[in-house]
Amino acid sequence: MQLVTERQSTDTIQAEMNYIVDTGVPPVRYIDWPEMADKEVPPQYQQHLVTIRNGRPLRDSFRLDTHGFVFADHHTKVKDFTDEAERKRVYDPEAAELIKKWSGASAVLVFDHTIRVGDEKVQHSTGARPPVKGVHNDYTEKSAPRRLREIVGDAEAERRFRKRWAIIQVWRPIRSKVMIDPLGMCDGRTIPEKGFILVQRRYKDRTGEVYHIAYNPKHVWYHFPQMERHEALVFKVFDTDPNVETRFTAHSAFDDPNTPPGAPPRESIETRTFAFWD
Repeated sequence: MQLVTERQSTDTIQAEMNYIVDTGVPPVRYIDWPEMADKEVPPQYQQHLVTIRNGRPLRDSFRLDTHGFVFADHHTKVKDFTDEAERKRVYDPEAAELIKKWSGASAVLVFDHTIRVGDEKVQHSTGARPPVKGVHNDYTEKSAPRRLREIVGDAEAERRFRKRWAIIQVWRPIRSKVMIDPLGMCDGRTIPEKGFILVQRRYKDRTGEVYHIAYNPKHVWYHFPQMERHEALVFKVFDTDPNVETRFTAHSAFDDPNTPPGAPPRESIETRTFAFWD
C-alpha cells in the first residue's frame, strides 16, 4: 500500500487521541433521554499519543475513494448557519454540489446538520453539541441502510439499494478560524478491518449505531491547521462499493498543542448526506 509520501510534510504535531477500549461488553448511550441515563453502558477510552501530519501541503493528493476524505475551498453564501430555513434554502444545495464534485455521485440528499460549539454556555443556550473527542465513524453496516429507510421510506430505499450509494459528510467552521479542538482525519487505508467497536446510540424515537475505533499503531492521521469559514472537509462514513480502497474513515477532535492561549471556542457544522450513483 502506497501512502501519501509525495512532498510529505515534516510539519507534524504529537497529540493525544481518545481510542475506545474493547471490553467485550457492547457500549450503549442514551441521547437526549435523561431518564434512561442510569441504564447506559458507557464506552471506555484510553489516550494514545499519535503523530498528526499537516495535510495542507498535500491537499491536492487526497482522494475521497482512496483516503476517505478531501480538503476543499468552498465559499458559501450562508450568512447565519444557525438559521434552519437559510441552511435548507442556501447551504443544502451548496453542500450537495460540493459532494457531487468530489464523489462523482449523480444525486445527493442532505438529511441532517449538527452544530458544535466548544463554549459550554453557548451549548446550553442554543442546543449546540460539543466537539467529539473520540475516534469514531458515524455509521455502521446496519445503521446506514436503516437511516436511509427512515429518511426516504421503504420504496425509495429499496430502489436505491440496487445501486451504489454512500453517506458523505461535510465539516466546516461557521464563524471564525478554528484555533482549538480541530478535526483530525485518519487515512482510511491505514485502518485495519478489525477494531471497529459498535456503540449504540438510543434516542426516544430511534436507535442509531456508530463505530468507535480501537487503537492501532498503523493509523496515519492528518489535520488542516487553522481552517477558515471558506474551507471544508468532505469525508466518507459509509459506502456500499466493495471495490473502493476506503469505505469508512475515522475522525476525531483533539487537543492541539499549538493552540494559542485565549483561543476562541470552536464553532463548526457537520452536514450529513446520502450520495447516489445511477
